[in-house]
Amino acid sequence: MSLDSESSPSSSRDWFFPPQSFVQSYPAKSHNYIRRFSETSRISRRYTDYQRYRKTSSCISDSHSCSTISNDVKFARTRRRFDFDRRSDLSLKRSEVEFSSKRKLELPDFSSSAKKVSDNSRLSRPIDSTLKVRWHFLAIALSIFVVIFAKMVHVNLSLQKQVNDLETRISNLNIKLRACNLFDSGSEDDVRSPDDLADVVTDKRLKTLALIASLTLLFAPIIILKYIDYISKSRSLDHNLEEVSLNKQLAYKVDVFFSIHPYAKPLALLIATLLLIMIGGLALFGVTDDSLVDCLWLSWTYVADSGNHANSEGIGPRLVSVSVSFGGMLIFAMMLGLVSDSISEKFDSLRKGRSEVVEKNHTLILGWSDKLGSLLNQISIANESLGGGTVVVMAERDKEEMELEIAKMEFDFKGTSVICRSGSPLILADLKKVSVSKARAIIVIAEDGNADQSDARALRTVLSLTGVKEGLGGHIVVELSDLDNEVLVKLVGGELVETVVAHDVIGRLMIQCARQPGLAQIWEDILGFENCEFYIKRWPQLDGMHFEDILISFPDAIPCGIKVASRGGKIVLNPEDSYILEEGDEVLVIAEDDDTYTPAALPTVREASFIHIARPTRKPQKILLCGWRRDIDDMIVVLDAFLAPGSELWMFNDVPENEREKKLVDGGLDISRLENISLVDREGNAVIRRHLESLPLESFDSILILADESVEDSAIQADSRSLATLLLIRDIQAKRMPVRDAKTIAHRGSFSQGSWIGEMQQASDKSVIISEILDPRTKNLLSMSKISDYVLSNELVSMALAMVAEDRQINDVLEELFAEEGNELHIRQADLYLREGEELSFYEVLLRARQRREIVIGYRLANAEKAVINPPAKNEQRKWSKGDVFVVIAEKE
Repeated sequence: MSLDSESSPSSSRDWFFPPQSFVQSYPAKSHNYIRRFSETSRISRRYTDYQRYRKTSSCISDSHSCSTISNDVKFARTRRRFDFDRRSDLSLKRSEVEFSSKRKLELPDFSSSAKKVSDNSRLSRPIDSTLKVRWHFLAIALSIFVVIFAKMVHVNLSLQKQVNDLETRISNLNIKLRACNLFDSGSEDDVRSPDDLADVVTDKRLKTLALIASLTLLFAPIIILKYIDYISKSRSLDHNLEEVSLNKQLAYKVDVFFSIHPYAKPLALLIATLLLIMIGGLALFGVTDDSLVDCLWLSWTYVADSGNHANSEGIGPRLVSVSVSFGGMLIFAMMLGLVSDSISEKFDSLRKGRSEVVEKNHTLILGWSDKLGSLLNQISIANESLGGGTVVVMAERDKEEMELEIAKMEFDFKGTSVICRSGSPLILADLKKVSVSKARAIIVIAEDGNADQSDARALRTVLSLTGVKEGLGGHIVVELSDLDNEVLVKLVGGELVETVVAHDVIGRLMIQCARQPGLAQIWEDILGFENCEFYIKRWPQLDGMHFEDILISFPDAIPCGIKVASRGGKIVLNPEDSYILEEGDEVLVIAEDDDTYTPAALPTVREASFIHIARPTRKPQKILLCGWRRDIDDMIVVLDAFLAPGSELWMFNDVPENEREKKLVDGGLDISRLENISLVDREGNAVIRRHLESLPLESFDSILILADESVEDSAIQADSRSLATLLLIRDIQAKRMPVRDAKTIAHRGSFSQGSWIGEMQQASDKSVIISEILDPRTKNLLSMSKISDYVLSNELVSMALAMVAEDRQINDVLEELFAEEGNELHIRQADLYLREGEELSFYEVLLRARQRREIVIGYRLANAEKAVINPPAKNEQRKWSKGDVFVVIAEKE
């Protein structure tokens, strides 16, 4: 092909060759330049072949997962075409042959090597061990991989040296061409310097290493797990022992790690995400032209958004992007599952009451029983003056169930918050969850059911409370069912524990109320926080005063005792008038609230004139006990101390007579030591009329209807039985009353004499019936009918627990008022302190009662139904009648 035919300006290679005028003017130089251009063309073609070879070798080393290398280096945009002589073509073909032959010589013979190694392994493989053969195959494969990798590195290094030489020669030729103005100005930007070409080669090497590293990180865990499995199986076959395999030990360690550490799952998910981003970034760096930082960021976008891989181009980038996106979908699926489980677990923990209570100075109630409603009501009333408080209830019940039961009580908690938590008081972790160390009072409620089991559980609870490492900031109030267990609980709890024995308290109250009708209502007023209750406080301004003056120093309270500092804080009820208040002593009063009273100046009170009236002598009484309680032996001892000599105690229940004495002796009662009473046994069912008719019901002074031991586990059944017995007894008494006596007795309330309730009211004037009532709903029925004085067991016990929880010193006062010796509440007739129609102030009546060593705390007028405790306007004159009665604290008669 001639030179003139190729000089058209439309040719794409015109810029590469000198203009025709230049060739014609310089024929010799033109020939030399053409020869040099031919040589340059051959060198560039050899460089292109080398680049193709590098692409082929890199694809082999990366298991055909790499993408094609970027376009070849272009030395020009448009060139003139020359028809080189056949020498250049032959030389070019010769160079290609040299390259191909060299490549064939340098590549190892994998097939022969593998065959040789396979033959050797086949000869050396043991016949009796399949596992060892597998390991040899794995070792052979690893050795082949190492040999191939080393050989490829050697080939790359040798070829790199040749490439560097070629690049040097090309750069020199480019410099000469620039000097001869053979290139246009626009083509200078396309010519690369030697440093740029070296950077390109280095970058290609880094991409290859990054691809190999990503594949190594991807397959390394699989190889390690296979190796661990092989080691485990080989050990089990060699030793034939029942040892735990290595893979099971590893799985156990992982399981323990995830079980012990709460943040193990999120940490593992974070590590898996980072590894996926790193492996994906390295793989993208190996198959694309982007930098490593851009590839890592692109890998994160594939993990975070699986739709980002749609913009990938090329087979390699698409394969890597799809793999990373698939791993990202798995990561985010696990993350969503973990987050969903965490949220569900948190809500489930809140619903079941497993979260921690962050409170202090709160009241903690441990356990659940029928007394809880009344207890919460009393604590709420006590906290009303403080603007409300916090009560935490923990029991082995579901939190939602407890909240529903409390909502059904329909109490006005007066600003007090009630928080329920599910847990066991025997577990320290559950106690810590309700901030037991920061509670100001801890109340342990006796559970419904067997008394011994309930007290045993209370004892274990006290042991758990004393084992709190942080210590307790408040005292413990324990409700017990049996008096015999009180000593053991106090021995375990020490000074931290105050006990309230429910059955003993109710039994003593029933005995007091049987001797003095109307005393049950007074005890309700004193024990509860709704009216007046006991408070103890120090008043320095009263130091040096006599107790007689202290009695009239409080317009809104009634002093009734002194807490003596010199006697270790012992509370003395009803002290002598001559006692002088010393420094450190505190005054015990009955007041409406702790902030409603304060001492004032001494009022002017007339001197009380002494009225000498002898106390009425105690007369023998006839008392009937209906039902059987487990602590009936303690009630018999108290009755023997209170009643006059010659009294009779009839016991009517369904316990066989031959077993009663044995049960009483087992309970600790010595019948031969009874001084004032004699026992009369009658067997029968208290809810069967014909059995009751066999008793002389009209001759008893007091009848006590007990919650029978057989049904005391159920408050409804026990109250139903007690109510049925009460109605039957009253009906029998009304039928046996003489007609003339029934006509002369005035009716009370709104019931007429002809009605059955009116007849029972008439019968109630002849004898006193005290019914033990457990359910507050039964109380309303009895209070409306007015056919019985009653004792509300659960409510009175709840009141006592609440008072002791608010101030543990009150427990000493209650114990003395319930004991056989010391002081107790009495109801006195007005004629002991005044004459008919006499006008006196309450202070004057109080001073007259001091002549008998008594403290008047209230009164009940003749036409009133309820007593007034701590009356207002104590210095106001009023007219009294002999039908009025006064409530006093006096020594037991």
